[in-house]
Amino acid sequence: MARFILFVILIFAAARFFWRLVEVVLRGAMGTPAPGARRGGGTPAAVKMQPCPVCGTYVVPGKAISIVSGGAPVYFCSDKCRADYQSR
Repeated sequence: MARFILFVILIFAAARFFWRLVEVVLRGAMGTPAPGARRGGGTPAAVKMQPCPVCGTYVVPGKAISIVSGGAPVYFCSDKCRADYQSR
């Protein structure tokens, strides 16, 4: 009985694998994107990285620690660099 159950599970897994393979091949042939695939294609837009004024490490402005100094944003790689900059 256990052999039969394992055989049924194996057949089910093989059939599912085969169906997924056929689905991927058909999607590729028709040129339709897979569900959950990014739309718009290509690579994401480039972001100009900014140097930390204290240590020179380049940071992404959207994820960096920042302050406004002289009317312009200044980006830092860490809280330590920000504190060093503010103590000047």
